Amino acid sequence: MHEVQGIRVDPVDRRVWVDGDEVAFSRKEFDLLHALIARAGQVVSREELMRDVWNTTFWTSSKTIDVHLGWIRRKLNDDSRRPHLITTLRGRGLRFETEAPVRAS
Repeated sequence: MHEVQGIRVDPVDRRVWVDGDEVAFSRKEFDLLHALIARAGQVVSREELMRDVWNTTFWTSSKTIDVHLGWIRRKLNDDSRRPHLITTLRGRGLRFETEAPVRAS
């Protein structure tokens, strides 16, 4: 079981809860979320995600990760313009944040 910032992921039963409410995820959405939350706080490269989630070493589509990530962010209520859960680090990969960033008011 992984729990970070109110998101709980059960990899055995493939279930996800957002602030205590269960939310349904497709197979690939779950796999991508699990790949990120299992390594919370670490940068995970797009190459690693393609290998671990899609079981391929080549890009089937340059937008595959982005499209799935968009669906995940919506389900997690993570604004893509100001994400607090999953951040994109250009040229490096994605990171599931262990705590919400502090924003200037």
